[in-house]
Amino acid sequence: MTVLERFEEIKARTAKAANEAGRTDRGAELVAVTKTFGADDIRPVLEAGHRIYGENRVQEAEGKWPALKAEFSGIELHLIGPLQSNKAADAVKLFDVIETIDREKIARAVKAEMDKQARPLKLYVQVNTGLEPQKAGIAPDDTAKFVALCRDELGLAVEGLMCIPPADENPGPHFALLRKLARESGVERLSMGMSGDFETAIAFGATSVRVGSAIFGSR
Repeated sequence: MTVLERFEEIKARTAKAANEAGRTDRGAELVAVTKTFGADDIRPVLEAGHRIYGENRVQEAEGKWPALKAEFSGIELHLIGPLQSNKAADAVKLFDVIETIDREKIARAVKAEMDKQARPLKLYVQVNTGLEPQKAGIAPDDTAKFVALCRDELGLAVEGLMCIPPADENPGPHFALLRKLARESGVERLSMGMSGDFETAIAFGATSVRVGSAIFGSR
């Protein structure tokens, strides 16, 4: 299958999963994850009209997305990998959504850069639902308090939560937990689900799913 054929298949599966889950909202947005893939790999999907993409690293994204943004209008670029404070300026300049706010230092750095650049971004808090020591994200028990800090003290418009469940566990309970935390935190958006489990995530209320290898191929 070509990249475009795989993309169309994922779109169809996304719509089917939303229908089977009885979703009456607009379903889940598809964030096409392009890490490690170059402009020539991405262009067919752009030419098909898709405009929402995700990258894991600021430096890699800087190598391909400014030119693609100049060529194609309306792109919404998501940072879905960990952000270091020394990359905050570059991230705010290039990305439209940062899904990986997970500590106060990063929240303050992003806030300072958004003010400096006069560029408000959409922001998500990443939650480490499995409490994995090697993985970024705030602890579930600290989520509501951290969202409140971002909103009330820093003035950040946090609109959602994001998670990456442990690879060796059933993702369903993690998606359910993120949905519960979102309600408790007063946010509406849920970024959860990847190539292997996005249909399950949609059943649990994902508003966006992050799919890369199922579209662009193995890395």
